[in-house]
Amino acid sequence: MAFGTSTRAGLVGLGIMGAPIARRLRQKGVPLTVWNLEPERFAEVEASGAVWADSPAEVWRASEVVFTCVLGDDAIESVCLGDLGFARAEGASLLVDLSTTSPEATEKVGAGLAEATGAAWIDAPMSGGPQAGEEGNLTLMIGGEEEACQRVMPLLELLSPNITRMGDLGAGQKTKIVNQAIVGANYVLMAEILAVMRAAGMDPSLLPGALKGGMADSTILQRIYTQMAAEDFDPPRSYARQLSKDLKSVAKFVEGLGLDLPVMQTGVHQYRDWAEAGNGMEDGASVARLYEKG
Repeated sequence: MAFGTSTRAGLVGLGIMGAPIARRLRQKGVPLTVWNLEPERFAEVEASGAVWADSPAEVWRASEVVFTCVLGDDAIESVCLGDLGFARAEGASLLVDLSTTSPEATEKVGAGLAEATGAAWIDAPMSGGPQAGEEGNLTLMIGGEEEACQRVMPLLELLSPNITRMGDLGAGQKTKIVNQAIVGANYVLMAEILAVMRAAGMDPSLLPGALKGGMADSTILQRIYTQMAAEDFDPPRSYARQLSKDLKSVAKFVEGLGLDLPVMQTGVHQYRDWAEAGNGMEDGASVARLYEKG
C-alpha cells in the first residue's frame, strides 16, 4: 500500500536542507518525528508541529517510513547501524536517504539495515537548495526496488515535481555524483568568468540577462554567478565543505572507472583546494574569492 500524508514519517538530520524538508512535510500534514545530532536545531522546526525523538532508534520506532538527510558516509552508517541507530529498533519498513553519500556506502549500509530490520532502502539524493526544499521544488534522482519506489512516491512528490528512478540501489547516488561534477566544475567556471568580466572593465551584473535563453544560459549562471557578482555569501545558502566532500566522491568514482577527464578533474581540484584552505564553512559560491586580486 502506498504511503500518503497520514503516514507516520521520521526525519533524521535538520541541517540546511533537512530543516526546510521537515517544514514542507509538516505543511502538507505529514505526522513527523525528528532527530538531529545537535538538538538545538530542533528549534527551526518545532513550530511546524514536528515531534522530537531522543535517538535515531526512537525515530525509527515511531515511524512507518524514515527520511535521512545527513552529512556523508560515516553519518549514514552511524544513524542506521550505530549503537542508537535504526537497526536497534523495530518500526519503519522503508528508509529514504536524501543525503549525498557514496554508492559503496549506500549498498553496504542498505544491506546491513535490511539484514537487521528487513526494511527496504531508497537512495534519493537531491538537487536544489533550501528554498526548493521549503517549496517542494527539489529534483530527486532515486535508486531502489521498483515496488518500494512506487510505495513512497506520494510522499516524494510532496518534495519534488521531478523524480527519476535511475535503477536499483545505488543508482541515485551515482547520478548525484554526475550532478555534483557538473555543479563543481561550473562553480569554478562561473568564478573565472566573473574574474574575466571584472578584468575587462565590464559590468558583471549584466551578463546573466545578456545570455538568458542562449546556449550559454544555465541555472548556475542565473543563480550562482549572480550571487558571486553581488558577493552575497552571508548567511551561507550551502557550505563549501559539503560540495568539497561530494567532489571527493566524484574524483574517486572517475578514478574507479579508469577515465582521464582533465576539464572535470581540474575544476574539481580547484574547488576542493579552496574549501580545504580554511573555507569549508563559507558559502559554496564563495570560491569566487579565489580569483580576487590584491
